[in-house]
Amino acid sequence: MSFQSLAFLAFLALTVFACLGVGRRSRRAGLWLLLAACAVFCLWGFPDRRVLGGFLVLLGGGIVTWAGTRDFSVHPKRKKAVFLTALLWLIGTLLWYKYAGAITGGWMPLGLSFFTFQQIWYLKEVYTGAAEPVGGREYLLYTFFFPTLTSGPILRPSAFFPQLSGETFLRPGWQDISAALYAISLGMAKKVLLADSLGTVVANGWAMSADLTPPGAWLVMLAYTLQLYLDFSGYCDIAAGCARLLGIRLPVNFDSPYRALSVGEFWKRWHITLTTFLRECLYFPLGGSRKGRGRTYLNILIVYLASGIWHGAGWTFLVWGGLHGLAQIIERAWGPRRERLPKTLRWLMTFLFVNLAWVFFRAPNLEAAGGLLSAAVSGGAGLPLSALAAGVLDSETTALTTLLPMMAKRMPGLVLAVLLAVSLAVSLWPRNTIRKMEDFRPGTGGALVCGVLLVWAVLSFSSGATFIYSNF
Repeated sequence: MSFQSLAFLAFLALTVFACLGVGRRSRRAGLWLLLAACAVFCLWGFPDRRVLGGFLVLLGGGIVTWAGTRDFSVHPKRKKAVFLTALLWLIGTLLWYKYAGAITGGWMPLGLSFFTFQQIWYLKEVYTGAAEPVGGREYLLYTFFFPTLTSGPILRPSAFFPQLSGETFLRPGWQDISAALYAISLGMAKKVLLADSLGTVVANGWAMSADLTPPGAWLVMLAYTLQLYLDFSGYCDIAAGCARLLGIRLPVNFDSPYRALSVGEFWKRWHITLTTFLRECLYFPLGGSRKGRGRTYLNILIVYLASGIWHGAGWTFLVWGGLHGLAQIIERAWGPRRERLPKTLRWLMTFLFVNLAWVFFRAPNLEAAGGLLSAAVSGGAGLPLSALAAGVLDSETTALTTLLPMMAKRMPGLVLAVLLAVSLAVSLWPRNTIRKMEDFRPGTGGALVCGVLLVWAVLSFSSGATFIYSNF
């Protein structure tokens, strides 16, 4: 079930109303009701038999993980063998569905990538003693919690499970509810009004990539850079708001990453739960930075190649991950000398690199990526504004053109300029939505703005729009 749909909003309202009503009387009964809602979220509205199959794949992986962690204490002598068996099952399942496209037809259970890393994290924390094995109800909620199921954030077990016995679980206060509604409203606006509009620009640009001039190519690259952030951070804002309505706080997953002054800092701000998982579950086990400079560089490269592979099959993702790994190796080798450069220059270098690397993330193949990068440095100076703006905010631009017919010729350029300016401002704003939720205080003006944005987003829902990271 897609977040940006009336069906989801109805589901969310009913779930929150029912679970909070029951949870205030009996937290145990409320938890069971929330589990039932999570099952409905997984299966409702998808008549394709493969959806049930996908649910069973996730359930099977969850059973393997849960049974393995329960066995650790019962048969401690075979603890390592059980751990490795469960780990191989999870990784093998992910690799089968993600990379055996010729056999599976390219189909993959929804959310399998996030599910797999979350299960591995639970398996690892119980294995090392960082977390205690939990009961079946709590574990199923961790596995199928609907706000995070399809696109994260990846939940750390030791941070999630204690909340189920906390005071606010299924009993949130008014401050929690107001902060949640604020996050949901802004997340919807980020996704529907900004990210989807930028996505139209990007799609238009890639469709005509062979004819793009350098200004057009750079505009398309910038649009995708902003689209990806606003799409994924919008999802995380909505997920955080949904969880907060149920008395659960999700981890920060984005912390204004495009303000970073280095690629290393970028990954401390971008998809933070993925970075944390890879650091703790791959980088540290490989030896981290404890075995000399050469081994440290190799470990960094392995981690980011693994990140590329996790995101998708194909050389483009591998190149994207390798570029980020190499960039961080160069930054480490450069050392303190880089820190002496002006902050503005360091920001420009980082932002430029991230823009260029995203080309490989978006491109269907290496040849297409090379074509767009070539277009960015060769050709004329024209900018096909009308072609790039086609289909962007159609209803709004039609209304403005009707009211101001003299602006019709300038409308494509005006729409693109406003869209990019607002998107840049939101992306670079120092105190983002999740940070504001920490000490959120509701006010009449803010409530009015959020209400307008939410209504505008709802009126702009598109059945064809999905969150980008749900494809991974």
